[in-house]
Amino acid sequence: MSSSHVPTGILRKDFSKIHKIVELPNLIEIQKLSYDKYLQADVAPESRADTGLQGVFKSVFPIRDFNQTASLEFVSYRFERPAYEVNECRERGMTFSAPLKVTVRLVVWDVSDDAGGRSIRDVKEQEVYFGEIPLMTDTGTFIINGTERVVVSQLHRSPGVFFEHDKGKTHSSGKLLYSARIIPNRGSWLDFEFDPKDIVYVRIDRRRKLPVTVLIRALGLNTEQMLNYFYKTETFTYEGKNLFKTVEPEILTMQRAAKDIKHPKTGEVLVKKGRKFNQSAIEKLQKAKVNEIPVELEEVVGRPAAHDIVDKATGEVVLECNQILTEEKLEEIKKRKIAEIPLLFIDNFNVGPYIRNTLLIDKVPTTEEAITEIYRRLRPGDPATIETATAFFENLFFNPERYDLSKVGRLKINHKFGYDVPLEITTLRKEDILDTIKYLVNLKDGFGQVDDIDHLGNRRVRAVGELLENQYRIGLVRMERAIKERMSLQEIETLMPHDLINPKPVSAVVKEFFGSSQLSQFMDQTNPLSEVTHKRRLSALGPGGLTRERAGFEVRDVHATHYGRICPIETPEGPNIGLIASLSSYARVNEFGFIETPYRKVAEGKVTDEVIYCSALDEEGFYIAQANAAVDEKGHFKNDLVSCRKNGEFVMVQPKEVELMDVSPNQLVSIAASLIPFLEHDDANRALMGSNMQRQAVPLLRSETPLVGTGVEKKVAEDSGVTIRARRSGVIQSVDADRIVVKAEKTSRKESSEVDIYNLVKYRRSNQNTCYNQ
Repeated sequence: MSSSHVPTGILRKDFSKIHKIVELPNLIEIQKLSYDKYLQADVAPESRADTGLQGVFKSVFPIRDFNQTASLEFVSYRFERPAYEVNECRERGMTFSAPLKVTVRLVVWDVSDDAGGRSIRDVKEQEVYFGEIPLMTDTGTFIINGTERVVVSQLHRSPGVFFEHDKGKTHSSGKLLYSARIIPNRGSWLDFEFDPKDIVYVRIDRRRKLPVTVLIRALGLNTEQMLNYFYKTETFTYEGKNLFKTVEPEILTMQRAAKDIKHPKTGEVLVKKGRKFNQSAIEKLQKAKVNEIPVELEEVVGRPAAHDIVDKATGEVVLECNQILTEEKLEEIKKRKIAEIPLLFIDNFNVGPYIRNTLLIDKVPTTEEAITEIYRRLRPGDPATIETATAFFENLFFNPERYDLSKVGRLKINHKFGYDVPLEITTLRKEDILDTIKYLVNLKDGFGQVDDIDHLGNRRVRAVGELLENQYRIGLVRMERAIKERMSLQEIETLMPHDLINPKPVSAVVKEFFGSSQLSQFMDQTNPLSEVTHKRRLSALGPGGLTRERAGFEVRDVHATHYGRICPIETPEGPNIGLIASLSSYARVNEFGFIETPYRKVAEGKVTDEVIYCSALDEEGFYIAQANAAVDEKGHFKNDLVSCRKNGEFVMVQPKEVELMDVSPNQLVSIAASLIPFLEHDDANRALMGSNMQRQAVPLLRSETPLVGTGVEKKVAEDSGVTIRARRSGVIQSVDADRIVVKAEKTSRKESSEVDIYNLVKYRRSNQNTCYNQ
């Protein structure tokens, strides 16, 4: 038992059995870090990363006119000082914001009619006012029209590729219909699906479905390339009436021997007729250098050709690619003395004929016609020329301006297919589409797994910065249209950049977001805890998210990956249950928006103090011990078997198998639930009510120390911003009801002042009409 003095002189006794390894993180860092990353106000213009505001400007600019004779380019942006301080904004009913000034460059070109070359005629650079950007206060809130508001983080489905099935609900037979979906951050959705007849279809932007082979053909693959991508080929030969096939170990493992296979020299039977080819049988064949094995006629007849089978003497095609080999055709091949017969391996058991069957119903023979067909489906009224159709198809998935997977989407596709593609490539590649179709077909054949949509590796957090970035992009795209029209209407030589730019559409979008978005909320200011909890809230509702009516039981339910990331206790009762949650105590959001939780590393049964943060995808496959596992002074587990989690299941393993360990028992629950003493003795339903009701407690005019606490109270008081912490150590010079003046002990060169003045808040009305007094 340890004890510590708090500043008031009260002795606090600590009865905790498990000592702290990691301090609780800053409770409102999810808000502050996200908004700082969005503004990048303290970063030099040339050093800014292409995220947030910088990323939006870079993606929309340069704006060119329709004739390509002028372009408006983005150079940099800066913020001016806010017109009013936070308290002044509160009193005057103003928005706490800073004017945004953007430096743009207007380049006018001379285009020579004969050669079509371009030369620069004029360059004008100017700083243009781009409206006001609301600033975040030190406590992670915004002052909008004099009221304090919080932007709640949104939990939504991450971009990337997802595989699922309908659980047998679509068709009356109860057959599982598999489907795949590639979801971008911005752009057209791509859906692949099986129908009840096992034909594979594709939908672009949820329009009418097309046979998937039309899309594959549009990507530039012909029938032969398509079949050889999805199916393996077996090569058959013949001697008189006897048929043989070349040994292909990969394919043989799925087959049985049609006849006894003997050793070429000794005559010993290596594999008996009807036996399955296992690994040892294949090794025997390779050892005996058996390259061809005998087969029956039935194994050859009725199978489709892998390539065009051509008579080299006459150049005549005897059997076309994908055409079925009949006995007559086989005799003809023998007559013409064609040595090898390449056939596709489709056994209808391990390898289904889905792509081949889709090809049979597909009436589009060439790449050009496939692209035109896609154009017709998506733009029904427009006349389709091959040039416009090709440009349209390229823009659909392969143009960064129109299609953006985002780094997260690329990360998810890399993880799914084991790629090592740079995260900067945020458009789709041909391989991504083909491998998605291949994985879907393999799912149907019984290989691979469908995705769990509620797994936290498939859901990510959009914090305030990203939400505002998306809104700002909408405003800039609206402005882009207006700028293009102005460029073409007026004489561009006489204009300056500010004549082209009208910041109203952007300002309107930002105002609308803060004023009326479902995620911009009037801050719950009943007491310090309610403030902190509101800033750490995660909502599945809002634009681009779910609606209360459509959300089923699975989305609301607690998932194994919530452990240490999302609190299983704190959620509202009523229609929003499970849709609004709270971040767990130690959880943080990584650069991709996935929630991470800390773990201690365990090396050969010894618990170390090294801490790593893992997302739900990172922790897959690890044995993770609980924080209350019995450990001796040296860090070794005391018991012979340790209770662990692995992939969401609880197992008992030996200490040497444990790889990670929780850092604290309260990493499972949120800050509000951590404030309940002896939470483990509480019924789950009552704990839910307790953690929700603490937020409704009216603060006392004269605050009192709790008789029993959990040690988290200090952190809540500090991070909520209701207490004042000294910026520097020093001596207090004067104290009165309104302010405290501290003379600093040491002053750095940056700090010009020798004294710090802390103004106190006196009897201010909070949002919930409680008294805010310091």
